[in-house]
Amino acid sequence: MATKGAFDGSTDEDVALGNMGYEQEFKRSFGLLDMVGFSFSIVTCWTALSGVFIIGIHAGGPPVMVFGWIGVCVFTMFIALAMAEMCSRWPVAGGQYSWVAMLAPPRISRQLSYITGWFMLTGIVAMGAVSNSLGSNYILGQVNLVFPDFVIERWHTVLVAWAVGLFAFVVNAFAPHTLHRLSRFILVWNIASFIIVITTLLATNHQKQDTDFVIHEFRNMTGFGASMATIIGILQSFFGMCCYDAPSHMTEEMTHASRDAPKAIILSVIMGGVTGLLFLLTLCFCMGDIEATANSSTGVPVIQIFYDSTQNKVGTCILASMITVIIMATSISLVAEGSRSVYAFARDHGLPFSGLWSQVEPKKRIPLYAVFLTVAVQLGLNAVYFGTETGFETVISIATTGFCTLTY
Repeated sequence: MATKGAFDGSTDEDVALGNMGYEQEFKRSFGLLDMVGFSFSIVTCWTALSGVFIIGIHAGGPPVMVFGWIGVCVFTMFIALAMAEMCSRWPVAGGQYSWVAMLAPPRISRQLSYITGWFMLTGIVAMGAVSNSLGSNYILGQVNLVFPDFVIERWHTVLVAWAVGLFAFVVNAFAPHTLHRLSRFILVWNIASFIIVITTLLATNHQKQDTDFVIHEFRNMTGFGASMATIIGILQSFFGMCCYDAPSHMTEEMTHASRDAPKAIILSVIMGGVTGLLFLLTLCFCMGDIEATANSSTGVPVIQIFYDSTQNKVGTCILASMITVIIMATSISLVAEGSRSVYAFARDHGLPFSGLWSQVEPKKRIPLYAVFLTVAVQLGLNAVYFGTETGFETVISIATTGFCTLTY
């Protein structure tokens, strides 16, 4: 009988990993609750939807946001169930590209796995850049709310996004042992913040929209036709329900990966779907004038909705700060997920200089060079915003919605 390894991991999980041709190099510290918190901090649909709420306002309005979200959640659940099954059978940090290698016809499995791996990495790293940018938007939006004369410039957004990314790097590089405890804390914070935010909005807003507005008020400020505007609006929902594959990339750090990682995938989708729908409905009912909300000087329509509802800058900043904390945790988790994905792909020789990116720092038992690379690419993508807003939005939207969805 095999004995337990030096890293307090599950013997069965280590043996299963060995049967796939890999050596256990990480310490297994994540339990089910930790991984649900980790995954939900990334999937956290209600905060993700709040960050890109302006897309839905411009492209389709409330009905496209609400019904698009319901449709995306239904189809996502089918994908998540299939993904959970594969994760249970093959709990390896490579996730999608590893499963493609094992399931595709042998003649083309190598090529398909390589393509999937690159799409997967691009999507995960780009999503990290988006998270940094959303955190920056919320921070600067609150500054503009308190100091109306402060005009938000593009370089402000980039510098604050870099600060968010560097903070995520520091946590991952110097305090990796806190990740599982941070995940458990942010799960509680996430749920508590959700309850506080929607309760406050519903209690303080005395000029709610009627049901007809939420169901029928189609708006198109895109300059395209109604059909194209609807498609663009639905992209908001795809963005909100993305990266639920996160537990699969952390399986080599879970005590019972084959059992708990699939549960974390499914639970994060269920929790994300329910909280996202309730939050969208709350925002749509509490929204004031659509044009005024979309053109808010804060740059974040949700902050404007908070202020219109509470009529109090301090209260608005408290609510916005709750979401900002979650976004910061999302950036931390996306660096962790991204670095493990880089490590796994490099371990299979899918990247240039694979020997460097697949190294594990012996003391902390983390892929430190992969963490460096993940954050560096994120900050590089954020820097695109220095030159052009459209360029940044195009690169990020294609990477996050197109690349992540394609790997699923």
